[in-house]
Amino acid sequence: MPDNVYKFRQAKWADLKRFKMLAYFKSKRSSSRYFSFSCLVILCLLVSFVAVQAWPKVKPEISKSAGIPASSSVRVIDGDTISLEDGKRNVRLVGFNAPETGSRARCEAERQKGEAARQRLRELVSNGRSDFEQVACSCAPGTEGTEACNFGRRCGTLRVNGVDVGSTLINEGLAVRFVCGATSCPTLLRPWC
Repeated sequence: MPDNVYKFRQAKWADLKRFKMLAYFKSKRSSSRYFSFSCLVILCLLVSFVAVQAWPKVKPEISKSAGIPASSSVRVIDGDTISLEDGKRNVRLVGFNAPETGSRARCEAERQKGEAARQRLRELVSNGRSDFEQVACSCAPGTEGTEACNFGRRCGTLRVNGVDVGSTLINEGLAVRFVCGATSCPTLLRPWC
């Protein structure tokens, strides 16, 4: 074969090999990009899934808010206990402690202050719109609704015209602030005697 044909064929095959090699690298590069993009999408989805699983869950509220249309549906038992005309147990209002009345009072001063707190709570309830919200009691697990937890009473808050009755009684000196933890309460404050 003449030299120039050989060179021509060599150049032709060289160009073809070069073309095949370029096509191979181009396809590798685009599949590499596709692979990188796919990995990035999968990583983002995985991170999103983990973030959603780790995010604090919003639990459905145990408490329920019930507007009480007529003040006659709330019966005041003492300064921190009410009864609702819903056929369920009495309610211990949380966030404060009022003096005891009757035989549960430790001294005459507590009994008198307890009567004043009960009377003031009756006035508040009779002079506005009452909104009751039931909340979980601060009792040992499994005892809520039993005598071992608040003498079987439910727990809740009561607002009259948007103002918490406990705050009103505390501000007027007829109760003391009393906040419990999740499953227990501190020593009951009774500074009236």
